[in-house]
Amino acid sequence: MKSDPSDTKKLADTINPLENGLDRAKLPSHVAIIMDGNGRWAQKKLLNRVMGHEKGADTVRMVVRSCREIGISFLTLYAFSTENWQRPKTEVAALMSLLKKFLVSERQEMVVNNIRFNVIGERERLPQAVQDEIQRTRDATKTNTGMCLSLALSYGGRAELVKAVKEVAASVRDGRLSLDAITPETVARHLYTSDMPDPELLIRTSGEMRISNFLLWQIAYAEIYVTNTLWPDFSREELIQILKDYQGRDRRFGRV
Repeated sequence: MKSDPSDTKKLADTINPLENGLDRAKLPSHVAIIMDGNGRWAQKKLLNRVMGHEKGADTVRMVVRSCREIGISFLTLYAFSTENWQRPKTEVAALMSLLKKFLVSERQEMVVNNIRFNVIGERERLPQAVQDEIQRTRDATKTNTGMCLSLALSYGGRAELVKAVKEVAASVRDGRLSLDAITPETVARHLYTSDMPDPELLIRTSGEMRISNFLLWQIAYAEIYVTNTLWPDFSREELIQILKDYQGRDRRFGRV
């Protein structure tokens, strides 16, 4: 059973009075989020870091549901970076276990709610059991036509650009592409995000003022919003306020 877009809009219009004033005709089509602060949230509460990641998974569920209901077409969440492999092995193992659990538990909801699931990053570095669940979830949702949810897993923006450069260089070497024919669009076609628009809004939680090697090419003209809220405490209400802030910005793209 797939969701009717008109039903989604009606639902979103009635869920929260705070959404009054949110112009659905001016929503960003693609929202990207750097989910930061799980560890600090746990530390503040004298809890194990893994418990912070578990609470953060609840926030992921809320944000996915909220974005679908509000009408966001593409949502990309930075879940695990190439640099995160350097964390303690016990924490990495716990994160992989949590990821596998999330994919299994949320698969049916994605199917029912017409969400298409995607992963960007070096999937081959993930444990085989996680890769298997990713493929099962992608297969189960591949015909869905609603919001596209992408998890950035074992993802790094520089590694992505190196991959793209190598592929373009191979095309030139093999005579399939001339140097003069290389354009920004050529590079974009070789990125993990080649089948989606660039993010128009990048949100980072926990107050850190950096982009942490995330979508380096794609966020060239994204509006950036940094909140001090730690990811486990991020709420639907704050998401809506950020979307309202985005709608109040003047996006000139270098023009006057």
